[in-house]
Amino acid sequence: MKESGLIPDLFRTEYRKLVSVLCKHFGFDQIEVAEDIASDTFLTASQDWAQKGLPSNPVAWLYYVAKNKARNHLQRDFLFANKIAPEIQNNSSNSTEIDLSPQNINDSQLQMMFAVCDDAIPSEAQIGLSLRILCGFGIQEIADAFLTSKETINKRLFRAKEKLRERKTKIEFPGETELEGRLATVLTTIYLLFNEGYYSVSQHQTLRKELCLEAMRLCTMLVENRYTNKPQVNALLSLMCFHASRFEARQDKNGDIILYDEQDVNRWNAELISKGGYFLDRAATGDQLSRYHLEAGIAYWNTQKADTSEKWENILQYYNHLLQIEYSPIAALNRTYALAKANGKEEAIAAAEKLNLKDNHFYFMLLGELYTGIDNQKAIANFKKAYAKARTQADKLTIQRRIDNS
Repeated sequence: MKESGLIPDLFRTEYRKLVSVLCKHFGFDQIEVAEDIASDTFLTASQDWAQKGLPSNPVAWLYYVAKNKARNHLQRDFLFANKIAPEIQNNSSNSTEIDLSPQNINDSQLQMMFAVCDDAIPSEAQIGLSLRILCGFGIQEIADAFLTSKETINKRLFRAKEKLRERKTKIEFPGETELEGRLATVLTTIYLLFNEGYYSVSQHQTLRKELCLEAMRLCTMLVENRYTNKPQVNALLSLMCFHASRFEARQDKNGDIILYDEQDVNRWNAELISKGGYFLDRAATGDQLSRYHLEAGIAYWNTQKADTSEKWENILQYYNHLLQIEYSPIAALNRTYALAKANGKEEAIAAAEKLNLKDNHFYFMLLGELYTGIDNQKAIANFKKAYAKARTQADKLTIQRRIDNS
């Protein structure tokens, strides 16, 4: 592979490692220094490799250069001599060497995950920082994911970093007593990151797989760590595996959404379904039942190809339980689809109309589906309302097909 194609791939995989390790060494108040050194390392790589060709081990080359740049910074920087050095001495460590061992790289990323997923900053800022620091996303990519400008994202990330500095957030594992509460925030951020990709509102993409895959990678790191390998973590990873198993069936060749009933089940990924089952089994320990357990149960039954009454009754009961422990209008809306499958459209229409979610185009789209075959005029009227409220071109195309076929 040429250096022009390799560097973006390495940036995606190695930038986050370098920033996490460097920031852990310098402290969170020097995060910009860590980001600058990591970015400068890749700039040096692009210039050097273009002239001299690829080194035999590009990753080792990056780590070597980053360590040298960090060492030079620590040795010459006035801030280090007057502020960081005394702090390092107080912590019984006077080393200017950067530890880029596999163990420290992995630990630093996990610890950074807990640092940026601080409930003192808004959830969108947590996701933004996670995408930037832990996933190696560029500012423009993050702006695209949130349908906003680079300026807005830069301001959002700046405010979040300032808040973490004010709180003197440390890049470390929480204590045992604090772990459960902090882990809940981390899981919420990963969950929202996955949803940002799975239900993308981008004008260009209905499904942003790269966001989903990054969420799965972060969750996998938690599962692989003995301190964070908890039932709810396995349940979330199971949920994401089940959803990811239907990626290829969710879109047609033009990238337009394919509704569940119309998906080609032969395009569902059997390996990911099997993985989802494995992690769901691992989640079945202890006495805690989280929303992730219930949503994973729903997702499991949605990967069962047979359209049976048992399938939809199980999905309905999972939704009933989910709404009892954590009510959500969207979950209630999704429940009505399962209700229609289990008990018939008439009962589902009555339940759906009670929700009265008139600002949500999915609400009118569901009503259009439910009225189809019962009152086609009402079906078309609801589809038209859904079309008017849809935010993406992909959704509008899907709804227009429904109108044309009614």
